[in-house]
Amino acid sequence: MNLRIRVAAAGALACAGIAILAMLARRVLPVGGFYAAKTAVTLAAVTIIAAWTAGAHHPFLRFGPANQMTLVRAALVALVVGLVSEPAVASIAAAAVWLAVIVELLDGVDGWLARRSSLASAFGARFDMEVDALLIMALAILAWQHGKAGSWVLFSGLLRYAFVAAGWLLPWVSRPLPPSRRRQTVCVVQIAGLCAAVSPIFPAGASAPVAAVSLAALAASFLVDVLWLWRARPTSARAPAFPSSS
Repeated sequence: MNLRIRVAAAGALACAGIAILAMLARRVLPVGGFYAAKTAVTLAAVTIIAAWTAGAHHPFLRFGPANQMTLVRAALVALVVGLVSEPAVASIAAAAVWLAVIVELLDGVDGWLARRSSLASAFGARFDMEVDALLIMALAILAWQHGKAGSWVLFSGLLRYAFVAAGWLLPWVSRPLPPSRRRQTVCVVQIAGLCAAVSPIFPAGASAPVAAVSLAALAASFLVDVLWLWRARPTSARAPAFPSSS
């Protein structure tokens, strides 16, 4: 079976499962009638992008258990994304935080599975990274929507997409970055800071400062990477079609 078809099939199954979970969530959360559709559409978009890029950047015939775990994480992130524009009440905020915590607890599992199955790839690393980026964007919007931080908190999610857009315009920005423990740590700090800001049990007066500190750490991390890329830029070289990033 073609790899892209395998990815699409796995995504379709995940979309069906997440739509069912979203419909069940209506029994315990004050979400609207479009919640299930929002989650399914989000995951479908992730699946389409993954299927499109996997064919060129995943050098194996199997999708692999690690990428399947990342797809599970993406499904949970879709549930968080679906909470955007829902009522700004404590139960919605608490659900978003719990889902985000589960997503991050599973974060190390996909890497372990990739190494154990010998199916590690640039695609898998990028897939994992983009799932985290989508989670950060959703949490930032929720922090703003729930009045826990000003609109500036949206930069927590927008920085990643601005970096990608810059790579389209400036080829040297899209070149691969070396592995970095600092980058991974800052990602965890950013998500933890946004979870704290969104959490209904976290003091309202402390939410914005915590979100601001985590955003400052993320911005500094991006700055370090941009400066490294600037110094390492080639005089004449084509940028890779599937770049790494912060």
